[in-house]
Amino acid sequence: MRHKPIHDVTDEAVVRTLIEENPWATLVSSTPEGIVASHYPVLVDDESEALALVTHVGRPDERNHAFGDREILVIIAGPHGYISPSWYASGAIRAPTWNFSVAHCYGVPEVLEPEENGRVLTKLVARFEQHVENPMWLEQETIDKIAGGTCGLRISISRFICKVKMSADKDPVSRANVLEQLRGDGPYASQAVARDMERALASWTPPAD
Repeated sequence: MRHKPIHDVTDEAVVRTLIEENPWATLVSSTPEGIVASHYPVLVDDESEALALVTHVGRPDERNHAFGDREILVIIAGPHGYISPSWYASGAIRAPTWNFSVAHCYGVPEVLEPEENGRVLTKLVARFEQHVENPMWLEQETIDKIAGGTCGLRISISRFICKVKMSADKDPVSRANVLEQLRGDGPYASQAVARDMERALASWTPPAD
């Protein structure tokens, strides 16, 4: 990602929250055949003190990715949206931009044994079914069948790069205008981006001179 320290986040808690709130990830591997990318849900591994993810890929994606001792990249992106320069205060630098939160997480994937893969799949189903009106809790027999067509993974994150770009470097009037537009009903309104922007501004510390 573009090197701009003002948007850097080093707090692991921010990355954990980003993953928990936006669990649809992009898995990227560099293989002898070239770059491979796949998209799957991920969970923060609640059994690990250090930051780790659990997920799965559908077979034969594990062969396409050639999982082994090579590091992979897991990309997690939060809500994002276009920011018009027309929203900025008079006299502010006026350039169109985009507000976003994203984390690039790196680690070597560990292939799970079938039984543990089944437990991870059960957790994934529970994580998302809990929010529907009539949740479908899968029987163990069904989980076992699903697990047979997947390859479970645990990815211990050895390093991450996180960027939160939410207009923190703008003047107070411009920030207020951006929030007003995001909360409105215009073509680029986004309640999700407004929520994340408010949270980012609340914890933002201006860089030292």
